[in-house]
Amino acid sequence: MKGPRERIIYVPCILTGSGVQAPDYLATVDVDPQSPCYSQVIHRLPMPYINDELHHSGWNACSSCFGDATKKRNRLILPCFGSSRIYVVDTGTDERAPRLYKVIEPREVFQKCDLAYLHTSHCLGCGEVMINALGDPRGNGKGGFVVLDAETFEVKGRWDRPTQESPPGGDFWYQPRHNVMISTEWGVPKFFSTGFNPADLGTGIYGRHLNIWDWTTHCLHQSIDMGEDSIPVEIRFLHNPNSAHGMVCGALEGSIIHFFKTQNGCWAAEKVIQIPRKKVSGWFLPEMPAILGDLLISLDDRYLYVSNFTHGDVRQYDITNPYCPRLVGQVFLAGSITKGGVVTVLEDQELNCQPDPFVIQGRRVYGGPVMLQLSLDGCRLYVTNTLYTPWDKQFYPELVREGSVMIQIDVNTEQGGLCVNEDFLVDFGKEPLGPARAHEMRYPGGDCTSDIWV
Repeated sequence: MKGPRERIIYVPCILTGSGVQAPDYLATVDVDPQSPCYSQVIHRLPMPYINDELHHSGWNACSSCFGDATKKRNRLILPCFGSSRIYVVDTGTDERAPRLYKVIEPREVFQKCDLAYLHTSHCLGCGEVMINALGDPRGNGKGGFVVLDAETFEVKGRWDRPTQESPPGGDFWYQPRHNVMISTEWGVPKFFSTGFNPADLGTGIYGRHLNIWDWTTHCLHQSIDMGEDSIPVEIRFLHNPNSAHGMVCGALEGSIIHFFKTQNGCWAAEKVIQIPRKKVSGWFLPEMPAILGDLLISLDDRYLYVSNFTHGDVRQYDITNPYCPRLVGQVFLAGSITKGGVVTVLEDQELNCQPDPFVIQGRRVYGGPVMLQLSLDGCRLYVTNTLYTPWDKQFYPELVREGSVMIQIDVNTEQGGLCVNEDFLVDFGKEPLGPARAHEMRYPGGDCTSDIWV
Protein backbone atom coordinates (compact mmCIF):
# COMPACT_ATOMS: atom_id res chain seq x y z
CA MET A 1 0.00 0.00 0.00
CA LYS A 2 3.00 2.29 0.48
CA GLY A 3 4.28 1.62 -3.04
CA PRO A 4 4.49 4.30 -5.75
CA ARG A 5 1.34 5.74 -7.25
CA GLU A 6 0.08 4.04 -10.41
CA ARG A 7 1.22 5.72 -13.63
CA ILE A 8 -0.24 3.45 -16.30
CA ILE A 9 -3.00 0.88 -16.52
CA TYR A 10 -3.42 -1.97 -19.02
CA VAL A 11 -6.96 -2.59 -20.17
CA PRO A 12 -8.28 -5.06 -22.80
CA CYS A 13 -10.46 -3.31 -25.38
CA ILE A 14 -13.15 -5.34 -27.10
CA LEU A 15 -14.14 -4.93 -30.75
CA THR A 16 -15.70 -8.39 -30.94
CA GLY A 17 -19.31 -8.10 -32.00
CA SER A 18 -19.06 -4.41 -32.87
CA GLY A 19 -19.35 -4.90 -36.64
CA VAL A 20 -15.73 -3.83 -37.12
CA GLN A 21 -13.64 -6.65 -38.56
CA ALA A 22 -10.65 -5.85 -36.37
CA PRO A 23 -9.08 -7.66 -33.41
CA ASP A 24 -9.44 -6.84 -29.75
CA TYR A 25 -6.42 -5.05 -28.34
CA LEU A 26 -4.58 -4.21 -25.15
CA ALA A 27 -4.62 -0.48 -24.41
CA THR A 28 -2.09 1.29 -22.21
CA VAL A 29 -3.70 4.22 -20.40
CA ASP A 30 -1.75 7.06 -18.78
CA VAL A 31 -3.13 7.73 -15.28
CA ASP A 32 -0.34 10.05 -14.06
CA PRO A 33 -1.89 13.49 -13.35
CA GLN A 34 1.53 15.11 -13.91
CA SER A 35 1.75 13.69 -17.43
CA PRO A 36 0.71 15.64 -20.55
CA CYS A 37 -1.01 12.42 -21.69
CA TYR A 38 -3.10 12.08 -18.52
CA SER A 39 -6.29 9.99 -19.06
CA GLN A 40 -5.31 9.12 -22.63
CA VAL A 41 -4.58 5.87 -24.42
CA ILE A 42 -0.86 6.03 -25.20
CA HIS A 43 -0.41 2.63 -26.85
CA ARG A 44 -2.49 -0.09 -28.48
CA LEU A 45 -1.38 -3.68 -28.99
CA PRO A 46 -3.74 -5.46 -31.42
CA MET A 47 -4.11 -9.21 -31.15
CA PRO A 48 -3.52 -11.20 -34.39
CA TYR A 49 -7.03 -12.68 -34.59
CA ILE A 50 -10.58 -11.34 -34.55
CA ASN A 51 -13.48 -12.35 -32.29
CA ASP A 52 -11.34 -13.41 -29.33
CA GLU A 53 -13.39 -11.62 -26.63
CA LEU A 54 -10.49 -10.71 -24.35
CA HIS A 55 -11.72 -10.88 -20.79
CA HIS A 56 -9.69 -11.10 -17.57
CA SER A 57 -5.90 -11.03 -17.37
CA GLY A 58 -3.22 -12.09 -14.90
CA TRP A 59 0.53 -12.21 -14.38
CA ASN A 60 3.27 -14.79 -14.78
CA ALA A 61 4.48 -13.83 -11.29
CA CYS A 62 2.84 -12.06 -8.38
CA SER A 63 3.13 -11.75 -4.61
CA SER A 64 2.78 -15.51 -4.18
CA CYS A 65 6.34 -15.68 -5.62
CA PHE A 66 7.74 -13.23 -3.05
CA GLY A 67 11.32 -14.04 -2.05
CA ASP A 68 12.21 -15.78 -5.32
CA ALA A 69 14.70 -13.45 -7.01
CA THR A 70 14.42 -15.35 -10.28
CA LYS A 71 10.80 -14.27 -10.78
CA LYS A 72 9.83 -11.11 -12.62
CA ARG A 73 6.36 -9.71 -13.23
CA ASN A 74 7.02 -9.14 -16.93
CA ARG A 75 4.42 -11.20 -18.81
CA LEU A 76 0.71 -10.45 -18.85
CA ILE A 77 -1.49 -13.47 -19.54
CA LEU A 78 -4.59 -12.73 -21.63
CA PRO A 79 -7.04 -15.65 -21.88
CA CYS A 80 -9.83 -15.27 -24.43
CA PHE A 81 -13.38 -15.96 -23.37
CA GLY A 82 -14.70 -16.33 -26.91
CA SER A 83 -11.94 -18.18 -28.77
CA SER A 84 -10.19 -19.97 -25.85
CA ARG A 85 -6.89 -18.65 -27.22
CA ILE A 86 -4.23 -17.48 -24.74
CA TYR A 87 -1.97 -14.50 -25.41
CA VAL A 88 1.24 -13.85 -23.50
CA VAL A 89 2.26 -10.19 -23.61
CA ASP A 90 5.74 -8.85 -22.86
CA THR A 91 5.36 -5.86 -20.53
CA GLY A 92 8.93 -5.95 -19.22
CA THR A 93 10.85 -4.70 -22.25
CA ASP A 94 8.83 -1.49 -22.50
CA GLU A 95 5.97 -1.25 -20.01
CA ARG A 96 4.43 1.73 -21.85
CA ALA A 97 4.42 -0.15 -25.16
CA PRO A 98 3.81 -3.87 -24.53
CA ARG A 99 4.50 -6.36 -27.32
CA LEU A 100 3.13 -9.79 -28.11
CA TYR A 101 5.38 -12.57 -26.77
CA LYS A 102 3.53 -15.82 -27.50
CA VAL A 103 0.21 -17.16 -28.76
CA ILE A 104 -1.21 -20.43 -27.39
CA GLU A 105 -3.75 -21.68 -29.89
CA PRO A 106 -7.11 -23.03 -28.67
CA ARG A 107 -6.52 -26.47 -30.19
CA GLU A 108 -3.66 -26.99 -27.70
CA VAL A 109 -6.01 -26.18 -24.81
CA PHE A 110 -8.73 -28.40 -26.29
CA GLN A 111 -6.43 -31.36 -26.90
CA LYS A 112 -4.56 -31.30 -23.60
CA CYS A 113 -7.34 -30.17 -21.28
CA ASP A 114 -10.73 -30.53 -23.01
CA LEU A 115 -11.59 -27.07 -21.68
CA ALA A 116 -12.83 -23.81 -23.20
CA TYR A 117 -14.34 -20.41 -22.33
CA LEU A 118 -11.26 -19.22 -20.46
CA HIS A 119 -11.98 -16.68 -17.75
CA THR A 120 -9.46 -15.84 -15.00
CA SER A 121 -5.68 -16.21 -14.72
CA HIS A 122 -3.63 -16.39 -11.51
CA CYS A 123 0.07 -17.05 -11.02
CA LEU A 124 1.04 -19.76 -8.56
CA GLY A 125 4.02 -19.63 -6.24
CA CYS A 126 5.36 -22.90 -7.70
CA GLY A 127 6.26 -21.32 -11.05
CA GLU A 128 3.05 -22.06 -12.91
CA VAL A 129 0.07 -20.08 -14.15
CA MET A 130 -3.47 -21.35 -13.71
CA ILE A 131 -6.45 -20.32 -15.85
CA ASN A 132 -9.97 -21.43 -15.08
CA ALA A 133 -12.39 -22.49 -17.79
CA LEU A 134 -16.16 -22.25 -17.63
CA GLY A 135 -16.90 -25.29 -19.76
CA ASP A 136 -15.71 -27.76 -22.34
CA PRO A 137 -15.23 -27.06 -26.09
CA ARG A 138 -18.82 -28.19 -26.75
CA GLY A 139 -20.22 -25.54 -24.44
CA ASN A 140 -21.23 -27.90 -21.65
CA GLY A 141 -20.99 -26.66 -18.08
CA LYS A 142 -18.00 -28.81 -17.12
CA GLY A 143 -15.32 -26.43 -15.94
CA GLY A 144 -11.73 -26.96 -14.90
CA PHE A 145 -8.29 -25.40 -14.63
CA VAL A 146 -5.58 -25.07 -17.29
CA VAL A 147 -1.97 -25.04 -16.07
CA LEU A 148 0.82 -23.24 -17.97
CA ASP A 149 4.53 -23.32 -17.31
CA ALA A 150 5.36 -19.73 -16.28
CA GLU A 151 8.68 -19.75 -18.19
CA THR A 152 7.91 -21.57 -21.44
CA PHE A 153 4.12 -21.05 -21.34
CA GLU A 154 3.59 -24.60 -22.49
CA VAL A 155 0.17 -26.02 -21.64
CA LYS A 156 1.02 -28.67 -19.04
CA GLY A 157 -2.47 -30.04 -18.58
CA ARG A 158 -5.23 -29.70 -16.00
CA TRP A 159 -4.83 -28.84 -12.34
CA ASP A 160 -8.06 -30.57 -11.34
CA ARG A 161 -8.90 -34.22 -11.77
CA PRO A 162 -11.59 -34.26 -14.46
CA THR A 163 -14.67 -36.35 -13.84
CA GLN A 164 -18.11 -36.66 -15.33
CA GLU A 165 -19.35 -34.47 -12.47
CA SER A 166 -16.94 -31.54 -13.04
CA PRO A 167 -18.75 -28.39 -11.87
CA PRO A 168 -19.23 -25.33 -14.10
CA GLY A 169 -16.54 -22.67 -13.85
CA GLY A 170 -16.71 -19.03 -12.84
CA ASP A 171 -13.83 -17.49 -10.88
CA PHE A 172 -11.34 -18.78 -8.29
CA TRP A 173 -9.00 -17.76 -5.49
CA TYR A 174 -6.59 -19.89 -3.48
CA GLN A 175 -5.14 -19.70 0.04
CA PRO A 176 -2.34 -22.23 0.72
CA ARG A 177 -2.14 -21.47 4.44
CA HIS A 178 -5.58 -23.04 4.72
CA ASN A 179 -4.89 -25.67 2.04
CA VAL A 180 -7.84 -24.45 0.00
CA MET A 181 -8.95 -23.13 -3.32
CA ILE A 182 -12.52 -21.96 -3.83
CA SER A 183 -14.10 -21.72 -7.27
CA THR A 184 -17.46 -20.35 -8.33
CA GLU A 185 -20.03 -21.05 -11.06
CA TRP A 186 -21.43 -18.87 -13.84
CA GLY A 187 -23.40 -21.50 -15.73
CA VAL A 188 -23.60 -23.52 -18.95
CA PRO A 189 -21.71 -21.59 -21.66
CA LYS A 190 -23.69 -22.77 -24.69
CA PHE A 191 -26.74 -21.07 -23.21
CA PHE A 192 -25.51 -17.86 -21.56
CA SER A 193 -22.99 -17.13 -24.36
CA THR A 194 -25.90 -16.24 -26.65
CA GLY A 195 -27.31 -13.73 -24.19
CA PHE A 196 -29.55 -13.55 -21.16
CA ASN A 197 -32.83 -15.43 -21.61
CA PRO A 198 -35.30 -15.12 -18.71
CA ALA A 199 -36.72 -18.50 -19.74
CA ASP A 200 -33.43 -20.07 -18.61
CA LEU A 201 -34.11 -19.12 -14.99
CA GLY A 202 -35.11 -22.05 -12.84
CA THR A 203 -33.79 -24.61 -15.33
CA GLY A 204 -30.36 -25.31 -13.84
CA ILE A 205 -28.49 -23.40 -16.54
CA TYR A 206 -27.02 -20.84 -14.13
CA GLY A 207 -24.57 -21.64 -11.33
CA ARG A 208 -25.37 -21.89 -7.63
CA HIS A 209 -22.37 -23.38 -5.76
CA LEU A 210 -19.15 -22.41 -4.08
CA ASN A 211 -16.80 -25.31 -4.74
CA ILE A 212 -14.12 -26.06 -2.13
CA TRP A 213 -10.94 -27.76 -3.38
CA ASP A 214 -8.08 -29.32 -1.44
CA TRP A 215 -5.05 -27.29 -2.52
CA THR A 216 -2.65 -30.21 -2.03
CA THR A 217 -4.58 -33.09 -3.59
CA HIS A 218 -6.51 -31.03 -6.18
CA CYS A 219 -9.71 -32.82 -5.18
CA LEU A 220 -13.14 -31.26 -4.80
CA HIS A 221 -14.30 -32.09 -1.27
CA GLN A 222 -17.17 -29.71 -0.52
CA SER A 223 -19.81 -27.68 -2.37
CA ILE A 224 -21.96 -25.00 -0.76
CA ASP A 225 -25.32 -24.39 -2.38
CA MET A 226 -26.16 -20.66 -2.49
CA GLY A 227 -29.55 -21.08 -4.13
CA GLU A 228 -31.00 -21.45 -7.59
CA ASP A 229 -29.81 -18.87 -10.17
CA SER A 230 -27.66 -17.07 -7.60
CA ILE A 231 -24.62 -17.19 -9.96
CA PRO A 232 -21.85 -16.79 -7.38
CA VAL A 233 -19.00 -15.60 -9.63
CA GLU A 234 -16.36 -13.02 -8.63
CA ILE A 235 -14.54 -14.22 -5.51
CA ARG A 236 -11.91 -12.63 -3.25
CA PHE A 237 -10.22 -13.82 -0.09
CA LEU A 238 -9.11 -11.18 2.36
CA HIS A 239 -5.48 -10.29 1.58
CA ASN A 240 -4.14 -11.29 4.99
CA PRO A 241 -2.86 -14.82 4.20
CA ASN A 242 -3.77 -16.00 7.69
CA SER A 243 -7.38 -15.00 7.25
CA ALA A 244 -9.99 -17.64 6.50
CA HIS A 245 -12.59 -15.13 5.28
CA GLY A 246 -13.64 -13.84 1.88
CA MET A 247 -16.47 -12.46 -0.23
CA VAL A 248 -18.32 -13.56 -3.38
CA CYS A 249 -20.81 -11.80 -5.65
CA GLY A 250 -24.16 -13.47 -6.08
CA ALA A 251 -24.20 -11.91 -9.53
CA LEU A 252 -27.79 -12.45 -10.63
CA GLU A 253 -29.50 -11.89 -7.31
CA GLY A 254 -27.65 -8.78 -6.10
CA SER A 255 -26.12 -10.38 -3.03
CA ILE A 256 -22.71 -10.48 -1.38
CA ILE A 257 -21.80 -13.80 0.22
CA HIS A 258 -19.36 -14.05 3.11
CA PHE A 259 -17.51 -17.37 3.25
CA PHE A 260 -15.37 -18.53 6.16
CA LYS A 261 -13.73 -21.55 7.75
CA THR A 262 -15.54 -23.09 10.68
CA GLN A 263 -14.05 -24.53 13.86
CA ASN A 264 -14.42 -28.08 12.55
CA GLY A 265 -12.34 -27.26 9.45
CA CYS A 266 -15.21 -27.15 6.98
CA TRP A 267 -16.27 -24.03 5.10
CA ALA A 268 -19.53 -22.15 5.41
CA ALA A 269 -21.14 -19.25 3.57
CA GLU A 270 -23.91 -16.79 4.28
CA LYS A 271 -25.42 -13.82 2.49
CA VAL A 272 -24.45 -10.63 4.31
CA ILE A 273 -25.62 -8.04 1.74
CA GLN A 274 -28.82 -8.13 -0.29
CA ILE A 275 -29.45 -5.26 -2.71
CA PRO A 276 -33.24 -5.00 -3.14
CA ARG A 277 -34.88 -5.64 -6.50
CA LYS A 278 -36.78 -2.77 -8.08
CA LYS A 279 -40.29 -3.18 -9.44
CA VAL A 280 -40.20 -1.81 -12.99
CA SER A 281 -41.93 -1.63 -16.33
CA GLY A 282 -40.20 -1.61 -19.71
CA TRP A 283 -37.56 -4.20 -18.77
CA PHE A 284 -37.04 -7.98 -19.32
CA LEU A 285 -38.72 -8.86 -16.03
CA PRO A 286 -41.23 -7.11 -13.75
CA GLU A 287 -38.52 -6.89 -11.08
CA MET A 288 -34.98 -5.75 -11.83
CA PRO A 289 -32.26 -7.40 -9.72
CA ALA A 290 -28.90 -5.84 -9.10
CA ILE A 291 -26.69 -7.77 -11.53
CA LEU A 292 -23.26 -7.47 -9.94
CA GLY A 293 -20.29 -7.22 -12.30
CA ASP A 294 -17.26 -7.17 -10.03
CA LEU A 295 -16.06 -6.82 -6.47
CA LEU A 296 -12.72 -6.13 -4.85
CA ILE A 297 -11.30 -5.78 -1.37
CA SER A 298 -8.85 -3.03 -0.44
CA LEU A 299 -5.34 -4.17 0.46
CA ASP A 300 -5.88 -3.36 4.14
CA ASP A 301 -8.98 -5.62 4.10
CA ARG A 302 -11.14 -2.78 5.37
CA TYR A 303 -13.36 -1.94 2.41
CA LEU A 304 -15.32 -3.94 -0.14
CA TYR A 305 -16.29 -2.36 -3.47
CA VAL A 306 -18.97 -3.75 -5.76
CA SER A 307 -20.36 -2.69 -9.15
CA ASN A 308 -24.06 -2.87 -10.04
CA PHE A 309 -24.43 -3.42 -13.80
CA THR A 310 -28.20 -2.93 -13.95
CA HIS A 311 -29.02 -0.28 -11.33
CA GLY A 312 -25.85 1.64 -12.25
CA ASP A 313 -24.14 2.29 -8.93
CA VAL A 314 -20.79 1.49 -7.34
CA ARG A 315 -20.94 0.76 -3.62
CA GLN A 316 -18.38 0.88 -0.82
CA TYR A 317 -18.87 -1.27 2.28
CA ASP A 318 -16.90 -1.29 5.51
CA ILE A 319 -16.14 -4.97 6.14
CA THR A 320 -14.10 -4.56 9.32
CA ASN A 321 -16.67 -7.01 10.65
CA PRO A 322 -17.16 -9.35 7.65
CA TYR A 323 -20.29 -10.81 9.24
CA CYS A 324 -21.98 -7.39 9.16
CA PRO A 325 -20.83 -5.07 6.33
CA ARG A 326 -21.88 -1.38 6.43
CA LEU A 327 -22.66 0.69 3.34
CA VAL A 328 -20.48 3.82 3.59
CA GLY A 329 -20.23 5.08 -0.01
CA GLN A 330 -22.30 5.04 -3.20
CA VAL A 331 -22.19 6.77 -6.57
CA PHE A 332 -24.32 6.28 -9.72
CA LEU A 333 -22.63 5.88 -13.12
CA ALA A 334 -25.51 5.44 -15.61
CA GLY A 335 -27.36 2.08 -15.60
CA SER A 336 -30.84 0.94 -16.66
CA ILE A 337 -32.97 3.04 -14.32
CA THR A 338 -31.87 6.59 -15.23
CA LYS A 339 -34.52 9.20 -15.93
CA GLY A 340 -35.82 9.49 -19.48
CA GLY A 341 -35.07 5.88 -20.45
CA VAL A 342 -37.35 3.03 -21.40
CA VAL A 343 -37.47 1.69 -17.83
CA THR A 344 -39.89 3.16 -15.30
CA VAL A 345 -39.31 2.31 -11.67
CA LEU A 346 -42.63 1.58 -9.99
CA GLU A 347 -41.38 0.68 -6.52
CA ASP A 348 -37.94 1.22 -5.00
CA GLN A 349 -36.90 0.34 -1.46
CA GLU A 350 -33.76 2.50 -1.62
CA LEU A 351 -34.28 5.56 -3.85
CA ASN A 352 -36.91 8.28 -3.83
CA CYS A 353 -36.54 8.95 -7.56
CA GLN A 354 -34.72 7.57 -10.58
CA PRO A 355 -31.10 8.79 -10.98
CA ASP A 356 -30.20 11.40 -13.57
CA PRO A 357 -28.31 10.27 -16.69
CA PHE A 358 -24.57 10.25 -16.04
CA VAL A 359 -22.65 12.90 -18.00
CA ILE A 360 -18.95 13.66 -17.56
CA GLN A 361 -17.02 16.29 -19.53
CA GLY A 362 -20.07 16.61 -21.79
CA ARG A 363 -20.08 12.89 -22.58
CA ARG A 364 -23.28 10.92 -21.89
CA VAL A 365 -22.30 7.54 -20.48
CA TYR A 366 -24.26 4.42 -21.37
CA GLY A 367 -24.10 1.00 -19.77
CA GLY A 368 -23.56 0.12 -16.16
CA PRO A 369 -20.36 -0.08 -14.10
CA VAL A 370 -18.62 -3.45 -14.22
CA MET A 371 -14.89 -3.87 -13.71
CA LEU A 372 -13.12 -2.23 -10.78
CA GLN A 373 -9.49 -1.57 -9.88
CA LEU A 374 -8.26 0.22 -6.77
CA SER A 375 -5.02 2.13 -6.28
CA LEU A 376 -2.59 0.49 -3.87
CA ASP A 377 -3.17 3.21 -1.25
CA GLY A 378 -6.94 2.77 -1.61
CA CYS A 379 -7.60 6.38 -2.62
CA ARG A 380 -8.58 5.98 -6.29
CA LEU A 381 -11.07 3.54 -7.74
CA TYR A 382 -11.07 3.00 -11.53
CA VAL A 383 -14.22 1.76 -13.25
CA THR A 384 -15.03 0.46 -16.74
CA ASN A 385 -18.49 -0.40 -18.01
CA THR A 386 -18.61 -3.46 -20.23
CA LEU A 387 -19.59 -6.97 -19.13
CA TYR A 388 -19.61 -9.46 -22.02
CA THR A 389 -20.47 -8.78 -25.67
CA PRO A 390 -23.77 -10.75 -25.99
CA TRP A 391 -25.03 -9.28 -22.71
CA ASP A 392 -23.79 -5.76 -23.53
CA LYS A 393 -25.74 -5.85 -26.80
CA GLN A 394 -28.85 -6.99 -25.02
CA PHE A 395 -28.83 -4.75 -21.94
CA TYR A 396 -27.14 -1.65 -23.39
CA PRO A 397 -27.13 -1.49 -27.22
CA GLU A 398 -26.10 2.18 -26.93
CA LEU A 399 -22.89 1.05 -25.22
CA VAL A 400 -21.86 -1.05 -28.22
CA ARG A 401 -22.69 1.84 -30.54
CA GLU A 402 -21.04 4.62 -28.51
CA GLY A 403 -18.21 2.72 -26.80
CA SER A 404 -17.36 2.49 -23.14
CA VAL A 405 -15.48 4.74 -20.74
CA MET A 406 -13.02 4.54 -17.88
CA ILE A 407 -13.94 6.64 -14.84
CA GLN A 408 -11.94 7.41 -11.71
CA ILE A 409 -13.62 7.75 -8.32
CA ASP A 410 -11.99 9.47 -5.36
CA VAL A 411 -12.30 7.41 -2.18
CA ASN A 412 -12.56 8.62 1.41
CA THR A 413 -10.44 6.02 3.18
CA GLU A 414 -11.14 7.34 6.68
CA GLN A 415 -14.93 7.43 7.07
CA GLY A 416 -15.89 6.03 3.67
CA GLY A 417 -17.37 7.87 0.73
CA LEU A 418 -17.12 8.02 -3.07
CA CYS A 419 -16.93 10.98 -5.44
CA VAL A 420 -16.37 11.00 -9.23
CA ASN A 421 -13.20 12.75 -10.37
CA GLU A 422 -14.54 15.09 -13.07
CA ASP A 423 -11.03 15.67 -14.46
CA PHE A 424 -10.52 12.04 -15.47
CA LEU A 425 -12.21 10.41 -18.47
CA VAL A 426 -11.00 7.88 -21.00
CA ASP A 427 -13.54 7.80 -23.84
CA PHE A 428 -13.19 4.54 -25.74
CA GLY A 429 -15.91 5.71 -28.10
CA LYS A 430 -13.28 7.78 -29.91
CA GLU A 431 -10.81 4.99 -30.63
CA PRO A 432 -9.12 4.89 -34.08
CA LEU A 433 -10.95 1.78 -35.30
CA GLY A 434 -14.28 2.79 -33.83
CA PRO A 435 -16.03 2.51 -30.46
CA ALA A 436 -14.46 -0.13 -28.21
CA ARG A 437 -15.48 -1.60 -24.87
CA ALA A 438 -12.92 -1.66 -22.06
CA HIS A 439 -12.89 -4.44 -19.48
CA GLU A 440 -10.52 -5.48 -16.67
CA MET A 441 -7.61 -3.25 -15.55
CA ARG A 442 -4.08 -4.14 -14.43
CA TYR A 443 -1.12 -2.14 -13.10
CA PRO A 444 2.42 -3.21 -14.12
CA GLY A 445 3.38 -3.46 -10.44
CA GLY A 446 0.43 -5.60 -9.36
CA ASP A 447 -2.88 -4.82 -7.71
CA CYS A 448 -5.40 -6.03 -5.17
CA THR A 449 -7.30 -8.32 -7.57
CA SER A 450 -4.32 -10.22 -9.02
CA ASP A 451 -1.93 -10.57 -6.08
CA ILE A 452 -2.23 -13.41 -3.59
CA TRP A 453 -0.01 -13.51 -0.51
CA VAL A 454 0.97 -16.94 0.74
